[in-house]
Amino acid sequence: MNSKQQFDFWYAVNNTELVMTPTNRLETFGDTVVNYHLVCELMDRVDRVCVREGQLKAFKPEIIIPQSLGQMDLEDFGQDANQYAEWLAQHSGDLKILQYGFRIQKQEVKEYIVTDHLDNVMDRVRTEVAAKDDPLSAILIGVNSPWEVCLLKLMVDLVQHSAQGNILDIQHQATALQNNLTENIEHAFLEASRNPSRINALAERLKQNGLWEKYEDRFFALVKASKNTG
Repeated sequence: MNSKQQFDFWYAVNNTELVMTPTNRLETFGDTVVNYHLVCELMDRVDRVCVREGQLKAFKPEIIIPQSLGQMDLEDFGQDANQYAEWLAQHSGDLKILQYGFRIQKQEVKEYIVTDHLDNVMDRVRTEVAAKDDPLSAILIGVNSPWEVCLLKLMVDLVQHSAQGNILDIQHQATALQNNLTENIEHAFLEASRNPSRINALAERLKQNGLWEKYEDRFFALVKASKNTG
């Protein structure tokens, strides 16, 4: 990345103000669509403001695996935003968006220019968004170029605020699944103890779930008991 490109995305990051962020956090087990209003003052004209309205779609986080670390797939984003994502991948630290491997899709709705002072435009945008009472609405003040980096900063902020709740959801789901699996295995052992013809099915279930070593001794004890009974 050359110095100009690095300046461009840092200029955008440092000059992006998140005026209003969604009150709802990102979904853990589904996709999330954030409705944004990005307000940018044009530098070449006095009292000329560009307003962009659109949607950001963050696909549900994937299970964390080593291969997914450092991945972020930006669909429809420009070069500057992707370069910012590359920088984040190299300096991410505990940034959860990268560990989740989010795919972010930009869906533009409309863009228009307003001849007015920035403060007046912002007042109207705030009023408009407040009237919708949408828990997934966001308002940003950013730069006109590269404006896509402003949206990426919004998503990074949302992920950081959502991460703890998302992780708890995933942990609770994993615990529930494990408890359900344990219950099913216990039931399978009981069935096999009553009906030796179910022993092979029990062995297959243990292997499919990676539990063979854990239950191996108990399984062979069951096999021995069934032979003695027979």
